[in-house]
Amino acid sequence: MLELPADLPADLAPLSWLIGVWEGTGVIEYTAGDHRFQGEFTHRVSFSHDGVGYLNYAATASMNTDGAEAAVPLVAESGFWRLARPATAADAGPALLPPSAAGAARTVHDVEELRLESGGFPLEVSIAHSDGTLELYLGEANGPRIDIGTDAVIRGAGGKAYNAASRMYGLVEGHLLWAWDIAALGAEMSSHASARLARV
Repeated sequence: MLELPADLPADLAPLSWLIGVWEGTGVIEYTAGDHRFQGEFTHRVSFSHDGVGYLNYAATASMNTDGAEAAVPLVAESGFWRLARPATAADAGPALLPPSAAGAARTVHDVEELRLESGGFPLEVSIAHSDGTLELYLGEANGPRIDIGTDAVIRGAGGKAYNAASRMYGLVEGHLLWAWDIAALGAEMSSHASARLARV
C-alpha cells in the first residue's frame, strides 16, 4: 500500500509512487564495436523530497566480476525530478535569487492544468553521474509509468563517448522496474541495462 507524506507538494502527486528507497539486482547487456558488456549488478535508488516541488534522486550500482574480491562500482548518480512547467515570479531562481513576487501554494488544480492529451504529465529529470557526465531528460509520467529521453548529454573532454539515452520506470506488483537504453562508445541506441527493485 502506498502512503503519501502529509507534506507532499501538489506538484509531486504524479511522482509520489517513486518516493522511498529501492534495492535489487539487474542485468547489463550492451555491445559496442567488438566488445560485449554483460553481467549482473546490484542497485540502490532513493527518491525523497524536502517539502518543495521536486524529488531528490540518488542511485548507485556495482557488480562482482570474475576473480574480484570486492564489487566494482559502476556508477553513482544524483539529480532532481520535477514536473515540467513554466517558472513564475513566485519561484526562486535562477541561482540564489529569491522569488520576485508572492504566490499561493500550488494546488492539485494547478497540476491538473499540466496534464497532457495522453493523460500523463510532462517531466524534466536532471542527473549528474560520478564520471562527470550530465544528462537532461524530458518525458512523461503517466500513472505508474515514466518514459524519459535525453534532451542533452554533457561530458568532459576526457569522458567516454556517450551520446543519448532513454529510461523507462514502472511500478509492477509493488516493484520498481526500469530499463535504460543508451547510445555510447560509437554504438547506436540500444538496450543497455534493466533491473527489478523492491522498496526497503
